[in-house]
Amino acid sequence: MSADLAIVESTLKNSTVTDRRYSAWLNRFAWFTAAATLFLICSGGMVTSKGVGLAVPDWPTTFGYNMFLFPVSKWIGGVFFEHTHRLIASTVGFLTIILAVWIWRSENQSLRNLGLIAVAGVVLQGILGGLRVTMLKDQIGIFHACLAQAFLGLIVFIALATTKSWQTLNTLPADSINMTGLTGHVSPRLARIKTIALVTTVAIYVQLALGAAMRHQHKDLAILDFPTANRAWIPDASAAALAKINAWRDAHAFSDVTASQIWLQMAHRFLALIIAVLVIVTCLRIWRHAKQVIALCRTSILWCVLLFLQLTLGAWVIWSNKAADVATAHVAIGATMLSFGVIITAICGRLSQQQERSTITPASAPAAVT
Repeated sequence: MSADLAIVESTLKNSTVTDRRYSAWLNRFAWFTAAATLFLICSGGMVTSKGVGLAVPDWPTTFGYNMFLFPVSKWIGGVFFEHTHRLIASTVGFLTIILAVWIWRSENQSLRNLGLIAVAGVVLQGILGGLRVTMLKDQIGIFHACLAQAFLGLIVFIALATTKSWQTLNTLPADSINMTGLTGHVSPRLARIKTIALVTTVAIYVQLALGAAMRHQHKDLAILDFPTANRAWIPDASAAALAKINAWRDAHAFSDVTASQIWLQMAHRFLALIIAVLVIVTCLRIWRHAKQVIALCRTSILWCVLLFLQLTLGAWVIWSNKAADVATAHVAIGATMLSFGVIITAICGRLSQQQERSTITPASAPAAVT
């Protein structure tokens, strides 16, 4: 055991000395950009939840002013939320360009390409935001929201890939991986964890897309009760049932609903249940088969905490009939869960790649820790 410890310590020291590409400030800046992107998503969620996306009718100007010169005295009501959203978006755009240039000067080709993709993504995102205003298309708004979540995932991965820990995972020798219990027969288990984490992350992304579709309808929720749905576990969306439902909603000053809107919300609920199961299964597998990987364990614990918080917020959104602050918090936690899924999947993939590159013969390999 002492010999194995010496190998690990020597490897870590050597990687610190020889890896001159690592920059603590670059990593901090990347995480700051990710945080700014999350804040931007929250801002966009607030704009949509309050229904003030068209409070500023022109683009790229703001009521004829240069966006950056619009008088603060005119930041009133819905204009405040829409205009500040544009300013935050511009800030994220500048941060992304700086990040891409920084990466280009100090990182490998793979990260350079990701930096360029990030710049292209933030430019496209800005154009989509402008087209949403000028073309008045809700479909553009939905795509705008989905691209924002994908962009966040990309920035989070870039931030993760610029950490020293990420580089260390690729330099540890095979026998040091043995010490963490990730060897031989454990390798397929790690690959399965990666697969489940990836499926869960994709499911979360689809769930966020469904949520965006619901928010951009700019109407009251199609189902106003929870955990039941129109007082039933499986709602009746027949023509006769819809007539009764809409008669009740008209009497209580709610907007009318269609069968498609009801089933869209039910799909959102059903997928939330599937995601909950997938997150718990992923975390249980990590705690059982990769508990020695501290980063995975800590991240998975936080993922579970976020899951239960998100489920609570989802119910609260329904009980409050989509209150803007609650709905925005729901969007923010959903985006954070997506980020955690990206991190867990990436770490598992990184370790799997290292195991595949490591060739350990039975004669020379130390005993695996189980």
